[in-house]
Amino acid sequence: MAEANVRSVCIFCGSRSGVRAEYRDAATKLGAALARRGLTLVYGGASVGLMGAVADAVLAGGGKAVGVLPHFMDAKELGHPRLTEMHRVDSMHARKALMAERADAFIALPGGFGTLDELFEIVTWAQLGLHRKPMGLLDVDGFFQPLLALVQRMVEAGFVPETQAMPFAVSPSPDALLDRLLAGPTMPVTSKWLKDGQQT
Repeated sequence: MAEANVRSVCIFCGSRSGVRAEYRDAATKLGAALARRGLTLVYGGASVGLMGAVADAVLAGGGKAVGVLPHFMDAKELGHPRLTEMHRVDSMHARKALMAERADAFIALPGGFGTLDELFEIVTWAQLGLHRKPMGLLDVDGFFQPLLALVQRMVEAGFVPETQAMPFAVSPSPDALLDRLLAGPTMPVTSKWLKDGQQT
């Protein structure tokens, strides 16, 4: 597999820290790994929760962190004050588009509805052939196993091609996950619009 040209990684994760210390610890370790490898962080720009933890770790390691924050969040004082770059945009849609544009790969950590929204939009764009960037899940304490089971259920029900049953690289280890993403795309190229009964 050809090595991907990855210089920046977009991180999707919670604006809360969650109830387990392992979540924040994983975010910190991932941020440190990004800085150590010279990979720029692209993320939602907040200073709180796992988002703040990964950015703090990148900056502490001498790395670069690029935030993208909607204007309405300024009033909530959620923006990280020490980022290498902060881009303010007009909407959540513009936020996701700019993060995707600036990133060469994507990783999701534990999070809530916003994290899943960002993750599945990127997966959908890959399915539609709009990008070939690698995508990964940092599977802290098995957090994403129910999600992977749901994807398998969608495959079994005939709504997702079998060739796309595992669109992500998955690992509990930040370094192992980054190694896989640097190796190249994670979702095979196939047609989403297949006739009933047609094989991919």
